[in-house]
Amino acid sequence: MKRLGYERYGAQGGDWGAFVSPELGRVDPDHVVGVHVNAATMGFIPFGPVGAEELATFTDAEKLRLERRNNFMADGYGYFQIQATRPQTLAYGLTDSPAGQLAWIVEKFKEWSHPSEALPEVAIDRDHILTNVMLYWLTGTAGSSARTYYENMHSAAWAQEPGATPTGVAVFAEDVAIRRYGERGNNIVHWSEFGRGGHFAAMEAPDLLIGDVREFFRPLRGQASRS
Repeated sequence: MKRLGYERYGAQGGDWGAFVSPELGRVDPDHVVGVHVNAATMGFIPFGPVGAEELATFTDAEKLRLERRNNFMADGYGYFQIQATRPQTLAYGLTDSPAGQLAWIVEKFKEWSHPSEALPEVAIDRDHILTNVMLYWLTGTAGSSARTYYENMHSAAWAQEPGATPTGVAVFAEDVAIRRYGERGNNIVHWSEFGRGGHFAAMEAPDLLIGDVREFFRPLRGQASRS
């Protein structure tokens, strides 16, 4: 961004972007004015079991998110383990079968959109879903996309130093982020919770996501212009 002439800039990301964006704030704090994330997981959720004493301090919303995380680890984590350990084996099947590629991706649209018990096209336009799958299929990138998980699990750990960059978090109805855990490694100055939208907030609830991004960065833009 500096080479393009931007001395100060912000970063926004969901899912993998919620891993990458906070790291940008850590590695380039002199230029990153702020970080906004949604669909945040690692670094924003408890790692391992939560003891009874700590659980007693949880709000009802936090308990629901913890239950959602536990259900995911028990019954929804298989795709991650396959991609993180045998991405090439999976790639042959998905590259050989458009129906296989469609099923692999649409299952996640179904499970992670809001409400998760409904068909995914209730939350996201069917053409958008098919376009997303088509891009994987036509480019033959099932293997490279799966390797993202493999490389992450077999590389050095992400930075563990707490970040000082101002951070905003948007939590949608199907998300699992819990503020107390996010504050351990991030300088959270903005936290929003919404009763609709899910993991794919940019497609499910773009009005809420865009509004929250603007609200978070508005005061930081003023700081950037004075620097």
